[in-house]
Amino acid sequence: MLVPEEDSVGAIKDVTDATFVSEVLQSPTPVLVDFWAEWCAPCRKVAPLLEEIAGEMGDKVRIVKVNTDENPETARAYRIMSVPTLTVFKGGQPVQSVAGAKPKGDLIKLIESAS
Repeated sequence: MLVPEEDSVGAIKDVTDATFVSEVLQSPTPVLVDFWAEWCAPCRKVAPLLEEIAGEMGDKVRIVKVNTDENPETARAYRIMSVPTLTVFKGGQPVQSVAGAKPKGDLIKLIESAS
């Protein structure tokens, strides 16, 4: 997997337990967090859709990924029981969440509902 440059608009960034507060909770922009795992087939199905959305929505939203196997503290803190779970954070708070692979249109509506 290619690691995107941090400052590029529309880039999806990997976030860890150590960086979650600064990257998500303190973000001035709404953040869509993709809680995922390497072994999860539906997670792999959602990933390219998130890449497309990140490119299309630009600086309206940040999209980040949290690998729940590698970052159990964050997954536990937000009671992530299944992957993928996609949660929109705004102003440091989770405002909308869906579990499972969803079509692109549903993901865009999820993001827009928090804007």
